[in-house]
Amino acid sequence: IVNPLRKQSWLFDAAPDFPSQYRILTENHNTELVGIFLTHAHMGHYTGLLHLGREVMGKKNVPVYVMSRMKRFLETNGPWNQLVTLKNINLKLIENNKDIKIGEQLFIEPFLVPHRDEYSETVGYRIIGKEKSLAFIPDIDKWEKWDKKLIGLVKDFDYLLLDATFYNSKEINRDISEIPHPLVSETIDLLDSLSKENKGKVYFIHMNHTNPMLDPNSELSKSIIMKGFNIARLGQKLYL
Repeated sequence: IVNPLRKQSWLFDAAPDFPSQYRILTENHNTELVGIFLTHAHMGHYTGLLHLGREVMGKKNVPVYVMSRMKRFLETNGPWNQLVTLKNINLKLIENNKDIKIGEQLFIEPFLVPHRDEYSETVGYRIIGKEKSLAFIPDIDKWEKWDKKLIGLVKDFDYLLLDATFYNSKEINRDISEIPHPLVSETIDLLDSLSKENKGKVYFIHMNHTNPMLDPNSELSKSIIMKGFNIARLGQKLYL
């Protein structure tokens, strides 16, 4: 999230390629990173925190917003606990369905989703801006495991950034039940009855390297766009 007037930015998940994320916010958008919101303790979502530490940037008191299990995990396991003890990061406890005001007209609210929670709980985020709202759900096991109805969620938000790890179960040569995600083909079927306007709110994100949707020129990508959905691309801007 970028606030160009205040020259501030917030990051959702610290990826292994944190330097690229940081450069986009600080150089491309000319902002200061003033907070990081984490979703869960899987490697693609928090391991970039290491770049804030002594061996790299040596930052001080970067606010990192976490749920209770995630907080304990970072505080009690190395090398993450060194970031805490050296005050490279300042852990901010957040609660399910309790919003946080981070700007005059900007609110962030975490909500629990079912996922493989070996080390921490998993959350998505509601992001409420001055004019529009966004749901950010990069990881979830299956939509039917959740106590919320996805089709209703689409109608409640202006944008939805949804887990698109795999398009189908044939992409990888391993037991996909060990790494469950809602297949994009399943999500599309689930939302097929929506109006064109509501389908246009959906942006697929978090694609595995095996997913043909990564290629904007693939026949699969073109067919998904033709159905009325969106595939998020680097540099794309959504206004709140």
